Amino acid sequence: MNRLDARSAWERWCESRDSAVRSGWGPLALTGTHWFDDALELDGLPGRWQVVDGSVTLTASAGDGLVVDDQPLDGTVRVHSDMEAVGTSVTAGDARLLLIDREGAFAVRVYDPNSPALQAFQGIEQFPFDERWVHEATFTPYDVDRVVRIPHVDGVERGYPIGGEIAFALDGGAVRLAVEVEPETGQMQAVLSDATSGVSTYRFRFLDLDTPDGDGRVVADLNRLRLPPCAFSDHFVCPFPPPSNQLELALEAGEKQPLGVAHH
Repeated sequence: MNRLDARSAWERWCESRDSAVRSGWGPLALTGTHWFDDALELDGLPGRWQVVDGSVTLTASAGDGLVVDDQPLDGTVRVHSDMEAVGTSVTAGDARLLLIDREGAFAVRVYDPNSPALQAFQGIEQFPFDERWVHEATFTPYDVDRVVRIPHVDGVERGYPIGGEIAFALDGGAVRLAVEVEPETGQMQAVLSDATSGVSTYRFRFLDLDTPDGDGRVVADLNRLRLPPCAFSDHFVCPFPPPSNQLELALEAGEKQPLGVAHH
């Protein structure tokens, strides 16, 4: 990819990021993550969520106005979480409700397209594009996926799957990053921090990478370092970077902070 192509692709990426963050289903719309062990009823919202034999059901009457997979709910249905092949769509008026499963712990997330954070948002502060941050990397898969226990921002340690690592040269040195690999598509993601983290940028960031080619080559464009969802809402439970991804280099590239939103 030549310099002009890389810059124009980055500009399109910036536009798509802004649209995604501003959407009514985006991170700024998340107003609550409500954990429960047995049953849950949300203040101001209809329905009763209940854990039954390791699965979750939702009960409501026709007059409550809950809509599940585009059908008004009158009775009890099983709700599929975000960890299943197809999650269940639940809406209550403008609000969207999402069941999440984190290692057997269930919570309901509430997304409000009229959230105060969405109204206050003024864009994403970021470094200008610089071609020096665009690198060809090599992906090396692990023979067996590794699951490392990593603290998350809510103070809970959870498993984080790592499928391999990418390596590329930067400023005369070598950078290696452990990556999570999406099993269906081969697309990858790294969670990392660097010398700018907590100083001029948020305390850690994500880097998304395309599926590598047959020789393991993939472009690592550090101009696309992005803020994690928890930079926009306290109600996310993002993982901190694994130790191997805590870099001493200063990566003065990518997104810095959300503007108009309280920093966490």
